[in-house]
Amino acid sequence: MFNKRSIQDLALAGKRALVRVDFNVPLKDGTITDDTRIRAALPTIQYLLEHDASVVLMSHLGRPKGVDASQSLAPIAVRLSELLGKNVAFAKDCVGAEVEAQAQALQAGQVLLLENLRFHKEEEKNDPDFAKQLAKLGDVYVLDAFGSAHRAHASVEAVAHFLPAAAGLLMAKEINFLGKVLSDPSRPLIAILGGAKISDKLPVINNLIPLVDKLIIGGGMANTFLAAAGYEMGKSLVEKDAIEQARELLARCSGKLMLPIDLMIADGFSNDANHEVVTVGGIKPGWMALDIGPHTIEQYRKALEGARMVVWNGPMGVFEMPNFATGTNAVAHAVADSGAISVVGGGDSVAAIEMAGLTARVTHISTGGGASLEFLEGKMLPGVAVLPEK
Repeated sequence: MFNKRSIQDLALAGKRALVRVDFNVPLKDGTITDDTRIRAALPTIQYLLEHDASVVLMSHLGRPKGVDASQSLAPIAVRLSELLGKNVAFAKDCVGAEVEAQAQALQAGQVLLLENLRFHKEEEKNDPDFAKQLAKLGDVYVLDAFGSAHRAHASVEAVAHFLPAAAGLLMAKEINFLGKVLSDPSRPLIAILGGAKISDKLPVINNLIPLVDKLIIGGGMANTFLAAAGYEMGKSLVEKDAIEQARELLARCSGKLMLPIDLMIADGFSNDANHEVVTVGGIKPGWMALDIGPHTIEQYRKALEGARMVVWNGPMGVFEMPNFATGTNAVAHAVADSGAISVVGGGDSVAAIEMAGLTARVTHISTGGGASLEFLEGKMLPGVAVLPEK
C-alpha cells in the first residue's frame, strides 16, 4: 500500500507548491493533439488551489537540444487555463531572477507554468545547483509526474532534497494500483504482455512470473517464444538473440505462459497485404505474423473471464493497421468485460482502450509507460525513492 507522504499530509494554506507534472503531450504545429496528461494532473492542481496554496508547475516537453520554440510549453498554459477555468500565467524560463519574482508575486489560488525544463541541459544531469534554483520557486515540492518518476532528473529527484516533498494525487494513485499488483494482488491475477520485443519485457516477465496465475503473451514478442518452441516463423519479427532466454522461460513456466495457438499472417507489412489465419505451425515461407488469430482470442477471453486482477502492457498485433487490430481490440474488450481490477499501462495499450471507447470501464490507466514497466520489474524509481514516508 502507498505509505509515502502525500499532499493530503501537508499544511498548504499560504504556501507556494512547486509541482512536477508530466505535460509531455503531443503537439502538431503548436496545437495539442491529446490533452490526457494535462487532465490527469487536474485533481492535484485543484486540491492545492482549494487548500489556499499558489501553484508553480514545471514539466519537460520532448527532447530539445537547448531552447527550441517548437517545444515551448506556452500552448499548454492556454489549454490548462481552459480546463481550470482560470488564467494560468506563463514564465519564459524555469529558473532565474525574473521567474523567481513571478513565483513570489503569486497569491493563493493563482497558477504559474514554467517553460520547458529541458531547455537547460542541467535538468537531465540531475544537477544539484539547477535543482536549488528550482527550489527557490516554492515552499513545498510535489511530485505528480509518474511518467517521469523513473528518471533521476533535477526536477524529479534532486529538488526533493531542498524542500519538504510529497506525492501528488496522481502519483499516489499510480503507486497504489501498481504496488497492489506486486504486493497484494486479488487472485486470480493475470498479466497480459505484448509489443514488439521480448528483450524489452524480459525483466518484467521474470519479476511477474512468480506473482501471476497466468501470463498471456501476444504481439511481436510472441513470435520469439513460438520460434523458441520450434515453430517456423517465416518473415515474422523474431529476436534471435532472445530465443535462448525464451526457451528457458518456456521450460520454467510452461503452466503459466499462454501463447497464441493461431495467427493472422500477411505477405507484407502493410494493411493492404494479403492476409489469412493459420495455426501456429502453418506460416508460409515469406509471410509474417501480424496479429493473434480467432482461436487465440477466444482462449485469452476465457482466461480473463475469471480474473480478479489484470495488468496489461502492450498490443497483441500491429494494431495501427485496421486489418491487424482485431486481437488488440478483442483483448481490450475482454479486460473491460472481466469485471477485474484492471491496470493498463504503455502507450499502445492505453491507445487501444481509448480507441475502443472503454476508458471508463478500466480501473486504472497508467500515465507512465516506461515508469510503469520499470515499477513492474521491481525497480525502485528515483522519484518514488526520494519521497519521505508518511
